[in-house]
Formats: sequence, structure tokens, C-alpha cells
Amino acid sequence: MLNIYKTIDGKITRLDAVEDGCWVNLVYPSEDELKTVSATLGVEPTFLRAALDEEETSRIDSEDGQTLIIVDTPAMEKDDTGVVYSTLPLGIIVTDRHIITVCLKETSVVRDLQDGLVKDVRTQQRTRFILNILLLVAKRYLQYLKQIDKTYNYMERQLYKSQRNKELIQLLDLEKSLVYFNTSLKANEVTLEKILRGRIVTLYEEDHDLLEDVLIEVRQAIEMAQIYSSIISGMMDAFASVISNNLNVIMKVLTSITILMTVPNIVFGFYGMNVANLPLDHFWWVPLLISVAIIVILAVILKKRNLF
Repeated sequence: MLNIYKTIDGKITRLDAVEDGCWVNLVYPSEDELKTVSATLGVEPTFLRAALDEEETSRIDSEDGQTLIIVDTPAMEKDDTGVVYSTLPLGIIVTDRHIITVCLKETSVVRDLQDGLVKDVRTQQRTRFILNILLLVAKRYLQYLKQIDKTYNYMERQLYKSQRNKELIQLLDLEKSLVYFNTSLKANEVTLEKILRGRIVTLYEEDHDLLEDVLIEVRQAIEMAQIYSSIISGMMDAFASVISNNLNVIMKVLTSITILMTVPNIVFGFYGMNVANLPLDHFWWVPLLISVAIIVILAVILKKRNLF
């Protein structure tokens, strides 16, 4: 999907054709769209295809007056088990007159820009526009991390009530999401530090403050992701210990019951054989009394030893 936007009278406006100072947004583009953008804007085809690889890591590259910035942006999807968080590479290509963004899926960051929900965004100011995108990405990480924290707290309360596999699987998904977030945020931090040096992307005086704000947000997100990951990992280990302990208690109780139930079988087995001279073998209640007496004695012994 190919869309063209430009800031006109302070608002993001959709265009039908490419103009100077516009923003070209590509979401899961077709081969024809890639060829059209490459031929019309003179963009390197490798730059356009770089962000279409899901395994592409965050980096910055420059060639023939064009700059490619790839950042990992967070994504949220819903499935049968709940909400799943992941990351996607977002490619930002800067030329002398245009800005091109490329992504495999439509993200909330790009959607907010398209809908004009971000203030003071001007596509003509390319460096400023890039920094606004990076700031949106950092804030979206923080937003999703807060949602993960709320989900984790809810799952923790549910596990206290019932230790079901569903909650444990969801906690595993959250832990996996935090690993993805942490890895992507660290890669983004390295890319932002390269931009801060000003060797590849030209930074103006007011851009330094905005870029430093982006770095602060990213580092805060990294710290939050590490803390939440440690908390979930520790909680998973704690619940694994609780489940193992409960299993041991159940096994002890079942073993004790098995021992107690074995006694009547032994006693009635003796009286049921053709053995002569057993005490009071003509009275049916004798083996019953013997069995009950032995069961009571064993139950008292097991209770004193906390085995029952």
C-alpha cells in the first residue's frame, strides 16, 4: 500500500502525487510499488527492501546522498491466548527532498502520524520529522510496557486463585515479548547514539534536545523491560516451586492413604485363606476390629510425622 502525505497549513494532508517535501509511506508494498518509488524518487532498491526483512536489526546507513535508518518498532496483536507483543523493523529513508517509510505492517506509530494526532509535525523539516518518529516509537514502547505490567499483575492474581496452564502460558508469552523489547531497544539505542554524533544525519541546535529526549525515553524503556523481565522470571520460578511442593504434598497424602488401605487387605487376606487355628476365625467382626485398630495406629503415627 502506497500513500503520500505532506504538511499543508500545519496539517498532515494526503496527496495524489509526489511533491517536494512530502512523506511517502509504504506498508507491505508490492513489487510494482517498490519499482515505482525507486524510479520516481531515485531511491536505492536495497534501501526499500531492507525493512521488509523481519529479522533486520536496527541500523543506520548512508549512500549516494541517501540515508537509511532502520528502527525496531513495537507491535501488538490479539490471538486466541490473549495479546501478543512483538517488534517490526521500520525503515526511514531520507533523500534531498523526500522522506520514505517502509514497513511490513501498519503500525500505531505511522497511524498516529497519518491521522494528525502528533502536533508540530512538518514533512518539509526532514530531520525533525525523523526525530518525531523516533520519539513516537520510544513512547509506544513505554506504553506497551505499562500494559504488560498491568497484564502481569492480573495474571499474578489469577494464579493465586487457580494454577492453570492458561495463565502460565500467557506469562511465558509476556516474558518472550519482554526479551524482544529489550533486544530491540538496545539496538535502537545504538542507532540513536550514532545519529547523535551528527555525522550521517545533519542535526540543528533544536534537534539535539529532541534527540536527547528520545534517548532518555529509550533508556527508560530498556530499564523497565529488564525490571519486568526479572520480575516475571522470578515469579515463574516461585510458582514452579509452589507447584512442585504441592505435588509432593499430594504424593505424600496418596502414599499414606495407600498404606492405610493396604492393612484391611492383608488382614482379610489371612482370614480368607484356608489356614487353621486363627484366633476367633468363626466371628466376622474380628478381622474388622483388627483392621480398624491397625489403621488407627498407623494414622496416628503418620500424623505425628506430618505424612498425613
